[in-house]
Parts: sequence; structure tokens; C-alpha cells
Amino acid sequence: MAKPNQILCPSCGYKNTPPIPNNRCVSCGAKMEDLKRAMSRQEELERRYQQEGFSVLWFGVAVVIMGVLTAALVMGLPMVISAFDFEGSAGMVIAIPVWFVGGMLVGLISPGKTFVEPVVAAFLIAIPTAFLLQRSETVKVMPGFMYILMSAVGVLFSLIGAYIGERIQMGPPPTTTD
Repeated sequence: MAKPNQILCPSCGYKNTPPIPNNRCVSCGAKMEDLKRAMSRQEELERRYQQEGFSVLWFGVAVVIMGVLTAALVMGLPMVISAFDFEGSAGMVIAIPVWFVGGMLVGLISPGKTFVEPVVAAFLIAIPTAFLLQRSETVKVMPGFMYILMSAVGVLFSLIGAYIGERIQMGPPPTTTD
């Protein structure tokens, strides 16, 4: 049982000591709304996995992470190791797991719940990546709609990666002794 001077976070179960800065949990960054109103167990579970809003800061971090990973592995690695030639479809096949890992990294390091930011970042990184890979294809030719389709799959994988990263960061749901 929590001490009266400590407030239990409904998202991660951390025992916050008042005053709580910005009405957010010190551990996970979740909003600590109306603390006087007791939430039911069902409300706590439903709220645990909801996006709280769009963070421009974490969107910027996601763009940097996705951009650096994509540039390093899809564009830069073939320049260093000539045996790798990620043109056309091979580049898109490599980009999809790169965006998954980027989404997972953002989900792991961001406070609170950030599912949307890595998805938007992957979308913005997928556009120039698909364009550059299509322009550089010589042997491994792929139709244009396949670049769009594979980019959409990569964006979906970034959402899955962000969700997995958030789940790893949050850990198991808090247990209650009823």
C-alpha cells in the first residue's frame, strides 16, 4: 500500500512524491490527471496503452534516428563494402527492418507513450528513400507501385516497433492487491 504522501502512477505504478512537476509521472512521463478521482481497474488498463498527444520533440528525435539509420545502412553501407549493392528492391527490403528498429528505439527511450511520432518520421524518411532507390536501380528493377507498397509496409513496421519498444519500457502492468 502506498504511503499517504505518495501518489501511485496509474500507468507504470511508480510511487511519486508530491509536488509532481507538470502533473506528470517522474518515471514514465504519463499524465497524472485528476488524482482525487479513483479510476477503476478497467479504466487504468484502457488508459495504459493510449497515446497522450503528439510531441514535436520526440518527432524530431524519431526523424533523426530513422534518417541516420536509413542513411547509414541503406545508403552508406554499400559505399564502404562494395559487395553490398542495395539498389531497388534490395534497398527497400533492408529499409523495412531499419524502420522497425528505429521505431523500437524511439519507443524504448521516449517518456510516456509515443506511437505516432516514429510512424510519421518513418513516413517522411520513406518518401526520399523510395525515390532515391528507384532512381538508382540498374539491374534489380521494380515497378513504382511496389516502392509505395514496400514503404507502407515499412511505416507499418515502424508502428509495430514503436509499440514493442513502449511495451518493453513500461514492463508488465502493475499488480493490485484487492
